[in-house]
Amino acid sequence: MSWLRALKETARSGLTVERRRLEPAIAARGALGLALVVGFSLALFGPAVAASSAFGAFQAAIATFQRSWRPRPTLALASGASLAVSTFLGYLTAAHTVLFLALLVLWTFLSGLAWAAGPTAGIIASSNVAIMLVTVTLPTSVATAAGHAAVIFAGGVVQAALVVLLPVRRWGAQRDALADALAAEADYARRLRHDPVAPFDPVPLMTARNAAAVTPRQARTRPAELYGARGLAERIRPVLASLADPAVGVPEEGPARARVREVLGAAGEVLDAAAHAIRHGEPVVLRPPAQAALRNPDTVTILRGPPRRAALRLVALLDDVVETAEPRTETAGTKETAGAAGTGRRAHRTRPTLIGLAPVVLAKARAELRPDSPILRHAVRVSAVAAAGYLLGGWLPFGHGYWAPMASVMVMRPDFSQTYARAVARFGGTLVGVALATAVVQSAHPGTYLSAALAVLCAFGMYLLMRTGYAAAQVFVSAYVVFLLGMAGAGLGQTVRDRVLLTLVGGLLAMLSYAVYPAWETPRLRGRLADWLASVGAYAAVVTARYADPAGPASPDVREALLRTRAARVAWQEAVARATHEPVRHRGLSHAAVEQAEHALAEFGRVVMLLEAHLPEHGAPPVPAAATLAESLHRSAERGAKDVRERREPRWDDLRETVAAWSAAPPDHFLLDKGAVLLLGCLEELTTALAESRRRR
Repeated sequence: MSWLRALKETARSGLTVERRRLEPAIAARGALGLALVVGFSLALFGPAVAASSAFGAFQAAIATFQRSWRPRPTLALASGASLAVSTFLGYLTAAHTVLFLALLVLWTFLSGLAWAAGPTAGIIASSNVAIMLVTVTLPTSVATAAGHAAVIFAGGVVQAALVVLLPVRRWGAQRDALADALAAEADYARRLRHDPVAPFDPVPLMTARNAAAVTPRQARTRPAELYGARGLAERIRPVLASLADPAVGVPEEGPARARVREVLGAAGEVLDAAAHAIRHGEPVVLRPPAQAALRNPDTVTILRGPPRRAALRLVALLDDVVETAEPRTETAGTKETAGAAGTGRRAHRTRPTLIGLAPVVLAKARAELRPDSPILRHAVRVSAVAAAGYLLGGWLPFGHGYWAPMASVMVMRPDFSQTYARAVARFGGTLVGVALATAVVQSAHPGTYLSAALAVLCAFGMYLLMRTGYAAAQVFVSAYVVFLLGMAGAGLGQTVRDRVLLTLVGGLLAMLSYAVYPAWETPRLRGRLADWLASVGAYAAVVTARYADPAGPASPDVREALLRTRAARVAWQEAVARATHEPVRHRGLSHAAVEQAEHALAEFGRVVMLLEAHLPEHGAPPVPAAATLAESLHRSAERGAKDVRERREPRWDDLRETVAAWSAAPPDHFLLDKGAVLLLGCLEELTTALAESRRRR
């Protein structure tokens, strides 16, 4: 993609308003917390302290909107505390340009590394740096600065307290994640009726798994219906695939296929009903036709062999889903404790506390300290840009030059498309917001309390539109800063032109930094593809090895291999999405090769899932030939991944020899015989895709 087209695409995405569900109650709660903090601070301490406390409450409320599975009060407290520390340290060095510049570089570098811990930590850290640039201009002494830091933290405490006292849809994010996973499987069941080999996107299941991890405090209050349904959804997916696939199930046409379509349709209705019940905390309501379709005795008489076993197992799993989704009065902690006592195993996925998370974050940040890390490159970029913007803003004859570095820090992200999209959107939003707010301040001259009220109103608008588009939110953010500074008597002489030009300078610096020191995803696509190939090959080897040594369908090693495969697949898909908007050549993988290679490995994973769906029960007779296939798959995947990384065409001689040897004496298991042929075909399709891409270069 050319630079012109890349800029056009990223600008369009940054200015597009996404139509998502608004959350007025949560927005009103955040604005209420801000109003309480500003009003109390104004009455007792004056406008300057009120402005500091307002920034703390404002940032704490933003933290509660982030996509995180941690308790919202914890996020608000963490945001308030980190902003208070940042502001106090910033003021201690603000009088000395060199010291403050050194602190700014260090703080922005650490905020860049914070993205290694996830987007929530990265956004909070970046916002702290941006707000620090504003708040350090307010205090007049060290003691006053300490007081400002205290009220900033108090703003976070107030927002945390309101989350506890005025809960809005408690456990709503976790309910949505689990309901989305069940709804995705319902859609998958319906698509399988018309396309027996339809693909399935595992992202909803991965999101639900992340949402299921809880801290010890959360485990004591989690609703019972949020416990257990995710594990059932994981087990349902391969059963649906094996029931529909004609390679291991019923023929594509005939009475058996009609029966399978009816069962799949009923399964979709049941899963949708369970998803609705979990999302809204209501009882499960099932339509009688769906229940009759699942209990139809024709299932046993028409279907034979593996399809019949799959259908019966599906009905049993759906019964468990319905039972689990029903709201109950006991807490999940009671049920989980009983389950743990009975099995001797951990009953739920645990999430470390914030204190326990510190060594994990440090380990992740340390792992990113390598030259090829996009997180490290982002940290270097953002720290250099912040320093350059601070110096340039101070040199330009506009005053209050912090607008330039503040804009840079707020728009910069580890990848190209988000940085450029946010830069364009921020400039557009800032232009409108600053123009309107400055016009109001300079024409109407609102007093202290009216400016505070207008700031709170702008904050409400920002919270309300926060998830509808970055540009729309920036209109209210910019106006909020203008009114708040006007309340404190700071920046009253700065014009619209000054603020807009400084924002433009900051945005241009951010965009220029990515052009000078990029971290393109396109050249790394082959590595991402190799990682996916290695993980899905290991998954296939583990699954087939279970046929040689049956250990039950819930083998931990199979589960872990599946999770690694999903993570590698999502990493590949995210890399492809980022590379699509980058203005660089494919460097070894054309767009057609990307699509064909993704299809090949997705199909490979689907075949392995069919093998997993029919894993032998514990104590079943072993299939010795499966050990040979497992070893062949393991060697082929490792060698193939190495070939992909080194830009060679992968060969599958080991697997081809195994399949050829089975042509005369196939193993005593029909699924292994068919599965080996299908797996080899998928890998050969991958080789074809890479060969075509190489010839087109």
